[in-house]
Amino acid sequence: MAMTIKIIPNVTGNPPGKLADAELHFDDGPLAGLKLIGFGVWERRDSARTRTVTFPARQYTINGERRSFALLRAIGDLSALDGMRARIVEAYDAYEQRDQSTAIQETPRQTSQQAPRPAEPRPVEPMRATQPTQPTRTSTAPSADDIGF
Repeated sequence: MAMTIKIIPNVTGNPPGKLADAELHFDDGPLAGLKLIGFGVWERRDSARTRTVTFPARQYTINGERRSFALLRAIGDLSALDGMRARIVEAYDAYEQRDQSTAIQETPRQTSQQAPRPAEPRPVEPMRATQPTQPTRTSTAPSADDIGF
């Protein structure tokens, strides 16, 4: 079963430490055309700044205590979860490398003597009033034409 990992960057920076969301898109097999959402790519606060992945989960409350259960679980061997976690981190690293290389190519170089040019304002198109195609009635009672007189 082939799948694609789609990375959606966290551009808001909120919550702190969250780098992106990830989705698994299934390309063939019985799940073709479906996606599994809810993965999160996070940067840890340790000295190595390592990355980790959280899996989709749902929260529930029992006696005022919040709990959660994982929606994607290993059938037997727990290393399957570690393998999926590693693939998502690799996909994020590849996305980050590609994003940085395109940003460098798209950004024009400016010399220190050039001042950045302000953005030119776009012209605003005036709004056009439209005529209704059918006359509107404010009454909810049927007219004589509706009844057939």
